[in-house]
Amino acid sequence: MKFRHLFTLKQNAGSFLEYESDNLLMRLDFFEHILRVALIKDHDHLLPTWCVAPEGTCPDEGRNKLSADGFQIEAPEIKEENGIVYFDHAGLKFSIELMNFRISAQNDKGIVYQDRSGLAYNFDGELGDGSVHFTRREEDQKIYGLGDKSGHVNKNGRSFDLGTGDAMGFKAEYSDPLYKHLPFYICENNAGSYGLFYDTYSNGRINFGAEHDNYFEPFNSIRYEEENMVFYLITGTPAEIIQRFNAMCGGIAMVPKWAFRYCGSTMEYTDAPNADEQLRGFVSKCEENGIKAGGFYLSSGYTQIGDKRCVFHWNTDKVPSPEGLSDYFRAHGLEIMPNIKPAFLSDHPFYETIAANGWFLHYQDGSPAVFLFWGGMASYLDFTNPDAYEFWKECVRENLVKYGYCNLWNDNNEYDVWDKDIYAYGFGKPVKARLIRPLFSQLMAKAGREVYYETHNDETPMMISRCAAAGTQRYATTWTGDNYTDFRDLRFNHYQAMTMSLSGFCFFGQDIGGFSGPSPSRELFLRWLQYGIFTPRFTLHSWKPGEPSTMPWLYEDLMDEVRMLFGLREKLVPYLFEQMQRCVKENMPLIYPVFLKQPDYDREADCFMCGENILACPAFDEGVSEVKVTLPSFADGWKLRGKGETIQKGTELCVPCAPCDLPVWFEKV
Repeated sequence: MKFRHLFTLKQNAGSFLEYESDNLLMRLDFFEHILRVALIKDHDHLLPTWCVAPEGTCPDEGRNKLSADGFQIEAPEIKEENGIVYFDHAGLKFSIELMNFRISAQNDKGIVYQDRSGLAYNFDGELGDGSVHFTRREEDQKIYGLGDKSGHVNKNGRSFDLGTGDAMGFKAEYSDPLYKHLPFYICENNAGSYGLFYDTYSNGRINFGAEHDNYFEPFNSIRYEEENMVFYLITGTPAEIIQRFNAMCGGIAMVPKWAFRYCGSTMEYTDAPNADEQLRGFVSKCEENGIKAGGFYLSSGYTQIGDKRCVFHWNTDKVPSPEGLSDYFRAHGLEIMPNIKPAFLSDHPFYETIAANGWFLHYQDGSPAVFLFWGGMASYLDFTNPDAYEFWKECVRENLVKYGYCNLWNDNNEYDVWDKDIYAYGFGKPVKARLIRPLFSQLMAKAGREVYYETHNDETPMMISRCAAAGTQRYATTWTGDNYTDFRDLRFNHYQAMTMSLSGFCFFGQDIGGFSGPSPSRELFLRWLQYGIFTPRFTLHSWKPGEPSTMPWLYEDLMDEVRMLFGLREKLVPYLFEQMQRCVKENMPLIYPVFLKQPDYDREADCFMCGENILACPAFDEGVSEVKVTLPSFADGWKLRGKGETIQKGTELCVPCAPCDLPVWFEKV
């Protein structure tokens, strides 16, 4: 009967329980600090996962979503009385009402987690199509995570699309969706905190109080297209939840030390007819201005045929010798990361070959699915087809690695698939492509990483991907995409960075100075640099038609200040690299809000931790001349950069900080 689903025990295997009601199956798996919940409606169409990989790797064809391999399994004592199941697990006391399977978990302080009363799950279409889950909401709850979502650090009161897009020029305060697909969040309430991760790649909507319904108590909710639902309830403090989530998803890939140095980037150089000359000129300008660079992001202009950008094609009019260019950069201590895109324009030289082999996403009749892309109509490569996957790897080997380009910039890989009748090969099990959109970008990054290790020995690759999902960090780093140039966006880029760290991301950053919009003013340029030197990815990148590119020498009269800031970043490189090694080992972010270490600290604070020992205190607002900071209490004391005096923890300070100064930061004593 709709709205009334009484579940009965089907199996108690110790480490998992299964309950059934008609054709519905609810399964509970008990892992250390984690309860996995699965609602299975269609046993024949349970998609694999590529997100979860507690052993560090995932099979090419994915992993069964109900697999327990790699988890620390537990088997709590189960009791059932009057239609309610009781057990203690992960430090909480659980109860489950078998009528509609309402789950509750509490500690000595009260209810930590609870499904909404009435009906929390979409068992029989009562709540629409696909998967739906409602949980109890406290008015003053705090919500963190969801990847690169816009707005303040605390997402309570908002709702968001669960999806991705090519969000060029986004506003970091309110734009949605952006580039990451990450249905993982942390909820803090009066009794404690918990994390929820929904193991899906499909599109949907997630709500934290923006939606109201008179017939139900206040709720959080998620809706997404995939019919079967699998989610992980992760217990602990916010820091412990992040650590456990990252470990569950396979950990964080290490990056080379040079990646922490300034890495140049601009579309202007590769779009120019004399791209080779302009690129070599970048190296000369860095040396002339005393700027140490570690790498360069090679924008896609090098692939142009006319005005079309054709991945893996070298325009030898612009770059006469691709190998000579990479050799020149490497001789000067820089690595080049070429931009590659997974879409092939219909007039790309490779298009007909790929189409004939069936390697594109396709319509039901087998013909290539077409999409509006940069430069015209295009088709996306289907990375779930092993032959297409190997074709991509061969293209990387023959057109990039062969010429010395081994570190890859995976871009424009959000896979803008909305049509329900477009299919992927699915490793031999055809699947609607829109259900697994972020998977394609993840496999794209994985393919590039494999090529690197197949052609190198002990070196560490630098892979970066604009689109990212749970598990992407096993293969690639990321950044926040095509941001906008504005003081308010600088501030909200900071909040976005804290949001990404609370989502488990480790190596990331923004396009310093803003990618789109007007050129940054002198003040904004310096303030963004003061902030950017503390972010893992330190890159200036822009596309500003009719305006000069945002490069270190944007303002010649500020070069003394710029050199000072770049010099400070260079001094921080050994520290950042060391901290990254720790983060990889501990599955923790590199930059993060202070409250992860001090729970009573302001969630929206301007200051943040850079590694374990540095408290960074940038200025984010126009016209200010000082920063205000309260020194955290988790250290015995703090020293202001360049000063010998130890300042007591908990001290409130106003520190002068003009735009032309070095940024304010403190070191833990």
